[in-house]
Amino acid sequence: MSFSIDLEGRRSIVTGAGQGVGRAIALTLAEAGAHVGVNDIVPAMADGVVEEISAAGGQASAVPFDVTDFAQVEAGIGRFGDVDILVNNAGNAGAEGFAERCDFSDSNPADWSRYFAVNLFGTMHCTRAAVPSMIPRGWGRVITIVSDASRYGDAKVAPYAAAKAGAAGLCRSVAREVGRYGITVNCVSLGTMVTPTTAKPKPETPEAIERERRTLSRYVIRRRGVPEDAVGLVTFLASPLASWITGQTYAINGGYTFSL
Repeated sequence: MSFSIDLEGRRSIVTGAGQGVGRAIALTLAEAGAHVGVNDIVPAMADGVVEEISAAGGQASAVPFDVTDFAQVEAGIGRFGDVDILVNNAGNAGAEGFAERCDFSDSNPADWSRYFAVNLFGTMHCTRAAVPSMIPRGWGRVITIVSDASRYGDAKVAPYAAAKAGAAGLCRSVAREVGRYGITVNCVSLGTMVTPTTAKPKPETPEAIERERRTLSRYVIRRRGVPEDAVGLVTFLASPLASWITGQTYAINGGYTFSL
């Protein structure tokens, strides 16, 4: 049995793929032979990743849409065509950005919807739009990027954690429904990653340095993750090698949490 991953002839959409983890996943799926639909809410960012893939000899198309708008999602995926592999990567707090971290008892209910719109409803929209065409073809992969904030229960980000936990619950339910059609549905849970958002320069104050030290001390491998840390497992789950794996959540987190 060969363990090389060959996605030749497969069509994939990666949401939020204009930068960070999504970009790295899109590049790797294309390298494995898939035709990648690069989604981003900003068309120019999707176009940039398509150019990268094309320059490397891969196949890609820009598929810009806002995952929070089901009509846009359905139209965008419809233009792209049948999807074999869906990677629900778009997340965080969308274009609005994160609200300030605070205890849930101090949070503003007006801020909650931004987390659910992208992380939960965005995942629901894309999965709902992509899965129906997988069923008659008897093959499909849905992989959703969630967060250890929900698995561990990080403080001061309760609405975000709740939305990510909801996405994982959704995927388990969908996995039970579509497994008989040869479709697998799994989640990859990430720890703190270095992305264009988190890598923005921060004041080098003693307080900031100590906060970073405390953060990294919670990781067995004492560094933040980088987008390339996520691509191997995602690509494996997208491949025929993972055909008997479904309904699972796998952590890539440097040992932030352990699973039994």
